[in-house]
Amino acid sequence: MVEERLDVMPVAALKARAKNLRRHVLRMAEVAGQGYVGQGLDIADLLAVLYFHEMRYDPNRLDWPDRDRFVLSIGHYSIGLYAALAEAGVFPLDELDTYGKDGSRLEMSGSEATPGFEITGGSLGHGLSQAVGMALGLRLDGRQARIFNLLSDGELQEGATWEAAMAGAHYRLDNLFCFIDCNSQQADGPPQQIMGIEPVQAKWKAFGWQAQRINGNDITAILAAIDTAKAAKGRPHAIVLDTVMGKGVPLFEQREKNHFIRVDAGEWAIARAQLEAGE
Repeated sequence: MVEERLDVMPVAALKARAKNLRRHVLRMAEVAGQGYVGQGLDIADLLAVLYFHEMRYDPNRLDWPDRDRFVLSIGHYSIGLYAALAEAGVFPLDELDTYGKDGSRLEMSGSEATPGFEITGGSLGHGLSQAVGMALGLRLDGRQARIFNLLSDGELQEGATWEAAMAGAHYRLDNLFCFIDCNSQQADGPPQQIMGIEPVQAKWKAFGWQAQRINGNDITAILAAIDTAKAAKGRPHAIVLDTVMGKGVPLFEQREKNHFIRVDAGEWAIARAQLEAGE
């Protein structure tokens, strides 16, 4: 979506996009029989807002220097980003059926070899550092492009994340928007049991960021938070998202552990039906 075609999509249309993204996530995971389904369903609302309302980009010119960049720190969330990129026309929808297969461009943890990916995000804790560097570089080049970085609650246990947070505030990078997905789930269990990270919003504010905390599965709240962030000048922006793993599919929402999901063959029909029955 190049800048001159950027239109304001109504909330209802963005909700429809988010549902489409969730359909794509289920499609990919069913073909593979497994995957990071919960994360893809979780983050669909944010991706719908960014790719179909907020970001300036052109799916036909992925190296356009004035494009906004989406930096996916959490590589295993790639299933959600693949859904958004295919929906946006970066690559064909049929390619989603190759998710996780040998030789596919759509690996379970995406890389810079995949069209539309700005970084290889498999090693957690590095995404914000790269986002800070990109935001500073764009400013030095005199470009108006922005960086939208998604990182996870578990990554707040990484020291490099907080070093990058200090740098972002020091350089007053108001072209940097960081979304922290707090879904209370990491590979070994809830973060509060592994290494507590709260109070998340207060920590980002203490590091000099303009910080908000919202329901990350509420498109209206996401839109309002981005507008609030854009109005705040001279500081980078942190938007903490409280989300639900497996959002939209109660079968997955209710699992005690849904960091990586293996699904029995008969459950896919249930998951699709639940998704379609929801809002």
